[in-house]
Amino acid sequence: MASTDGHLADEAAQPRSRKPTFKVNVNGNEQTAKSVQSSHDRLSVLSKGSNRDRSGSAPPSENAPPSVKATSAARRQNRQKSKRMFPTIDYEARVSYFDPSSDYTNFKGFFVLFWVGLAIMVITQVLRNLRESGTLLNFRQWPLFRENIEELAITDFLMCGSTMVSLSLQLVFKDSPGILKWSKMGVYIQSLWQAAWFSLWVMWPFLRDWTWTAQVFFILHTLCMFMKMHSYAFYCGHLSTTLFRLKQLDLPIGPATPTNAAFRYPLARTRTNDLTGQETVLDDQSEHHQDGNISPIVQLRDDLAMEITSPLGNVTYPANLTVSNFLDFLMVPTLCYELEYPRRPTRSYLELFWKALAVFGCVFLMIIVSEEFIIPILDESQARLAVSRTSIDNALIFAETVSRLLFPFMITFLLVFLSIFEYVLGFFAEITRFADRRFYSDWWNSLDWLEFSREWNIPVHNFFRRHIYGASRGVKLSRPAATGITFFISALAHELIMGSITRKFRGYGFFLMMLQMPLVLIQRMPFLRNQQLLKNIMFWISMITGLSLLCALYVLV
Repeated sequence: MASTDGHLADEAAQPRSRKPTFKVNVNGNEQTAKSVQSSHDRLSVLSKGSNRDRSGSAPPSENAPPSVKATSAARRQNRQKSKRMFPTIDYEARVSYFDPSSDYTNFKGFFVLFWVGLAIMVITQVLRNLRESGTLLNFRQWPLFRENIEELAITDFLMCGSTMVSLSLQLVFKDSPGILKWSKMGVYIQSLWQAAWFSLWVMWPFLRDWTWTAQVFFILHTLCMFMKMHSYAFYCGHLSTTLFRLKQLDLPIGPATPTNAAFRYPLARTRTNDLTGQETVLDDQSEHHQDGNISPIVQLRDDLAMEITSPLGNVTYPANLTVSNFLDFLMVPTLCYELEYPRRPTRSYLELFWKALAVFGCVFLMIIVSEEFIIPILDESQARLAVSRTSIDNALIFAETVSRLLFPFMITFLLVFLSIFEYVLGFFAEITRFADRRFYSDWWNSLDWLEFSREWNIPVHNFFRRHIYGASRGVKLSRPAATGITFFISALAHELIMGSITRKFRGYGFFLMMLQMPLVLIQRMPFLRNQQLLKNIMFWISMITGLSLLCALYVLV
């Protein structure tokens, strides 16, 4: 027995899954659930054997070996236990499943409960509508989904197709020996093209006066294609410069030959803390150069060749500058371009069907939540504000609206998260056999908004870390300044999305997004540093409140 509670907690057994299907390590050997079951079968056989001993076996003689006597005594003891009227219950020091010190992580039943709860909500609302109006569900927003659908499809196709101009520009930059090289005018030409492209397609839905449903889809898709185009162009531009330097080493080495160390473009998986004020230098201690006597020119040539070759070793720049490679990049669920991605050997068409069905199911549920629990509250609040006489009444109505929207917006947020990061991205990953399905991490355990931004949307986080934060650090900006620029650009994008939905550019979304930075500083103060539960509570309160507050501000103010 442990002498202290802390020591007892350290020795307590951890909860176990009732049906383990994973591999466990037993005495250094891997043992699967099937082998565990076979062990249970062997114990059952031994148990039957013990019954035979109980029925007819004689006790060991006095001259029997000690091992035989010990075995016989163990059998007698076990038989005595089985004869007891009240079977013995084994007690030991154990922790509960929800104990903070528990390492149990399988809570899939709550995911099932989430969907069961939504089904109950829909059924309850259907019964209420049948009683009150004689209809199953209200779909006042449904005509908005059908309006502009043909023009949206054509425009979206043209928008995606126009990104291929970047491929043509990269072919020009690669073969140009003069002013059109990427390191000279190429980067400026690409930047001007991106600015013109983005301005055109963002303004188009506003000029055409689309419905908010068509507009928000198109704006989100435009932002994704813009990030893909930027990543493709700037990474391939870097590779064209690297290839040019590699070809220069084939010529006679002279004073004009650049022999400075090769630079490695930041990988999408590079940690933020590893991004310094300049690109990563392939140094002499690289694992590719263990020979200390290697010539500096030979080492530089190897480093440059390594940089233009994919990590898997199957693609080398400029062999990737093809239409098929570009279209493949547009389809894979990532925003950071690489020469090659890990792929699964096959695709599951049944998985494609279920993910597509799940997307439509999530959209259906979001429409129901919006029609039954969000729009009526906003309509009622607008009517009450219209007849309100005092600012105090207005403030009370506004606060009540925010409070009533908390739960519906939490459900909507979770449905949006699931539909995008689990089902839409999973659908495209299955189509392209894209192997890296880590589109999000355990953001629900976030302790502050900075951690949430890293965990809940990994593709966008990788892009911002590689192309915005990394580029800012590359021009000698400090880490706080680079982080501020990253948040600023992200806040502008969020304001654009909110403006597309509400047709109001009031800056509320931008302000609340930038407010995350001082909140992070508060949550990382010394007196809160070790208060993980409190910080997670603060995160969830600010998350849920912020969503409903944002909606009330844009609609009612």
